Amino acid sequence: MDKKRNSVELKIVGRYALFADPVTRVGGEKFSYQVPTYQALKGILESVYWKPTFIWYIDAVRVMQKIQTESKGIKPIKMGGGNDLSFYTYLRDVEYQVLAHFEWNEYRKNLVADRNEHKHHNIAKRSIEKGGRRDIFLGTRECQGYVEPCVFEEGESFYDNYGELDFGVMFHGYDYPDETGKEELSVRLWKKAKMQDGLIKFPAPDDPSLLRRVIRKMTAKEFENDRDFTLIDNDLTVAGLFEEE
Repeated sequence: MDKKRNSVELKIVGRYALFADPVTRVGGEKFSYQVPTYQALKGILESVYWKPTFIWYIDAVRVMQKIQTESKGIKPIKMGGGNDLSFYTYLRDVEYQVLAHFEWNEYRKNLVADRNEHKHHNIAKRSIEKGGRRDIFLGTRECQGYVEPCVFEEGESFYDNYGELDFGVMFHGYDYPDETGKEELSVRLWKKAKMQDGLIKFPAPDDPSLLRRVIRKMTAKEFENDRDFTLIDNDLTVAGLFEEE
């Protein structure tokens, strides 16, 4: 895989994961995709380190462990009170290698002063080393995850030389107004999701082959125009959370 100047590489592990297929969520019987979605991995990286100045792009994920599922009886709280009984199907004992990079958010013109690639890249790498700035969860809150640095494509995967696995139509991600410049929230679907020898190469969010559908109107959140974001990183350095370069 080609790596960019600001690429990050991380390993994600967890006892359970639930990257729910939207089709199975309507009746409460959630069933996980066999592999993580683009949006789920982007959310993990945003928990590791994020600012509105840039957007994370997931280039690829490598599935390291055998895909296994486990069903559990769950008692979700009903809106009218009391509990109900549902069966959720989780992925079990997961491990992934992720390759990603960031690009400037061109729709946040008021944050141009914060576009320091060296700063953000190094903070992101330090955040991965420390396990992320916020809690990591794999698809849903009850599935705790852990991150650490790795070298992408290094080490053995269960699916080395396995061949191709086709996942069909798969949820890819959301188009938010602050990332597209459009006052609408849209969903993206990947028509031909597949894995080759354990490696999944994701199409970019603007890939014309992705299916899109507008969900509803939405406007982007506004941030302060005169805020100095460098002060935030300096405060974290002073607090001892991150070392200076």
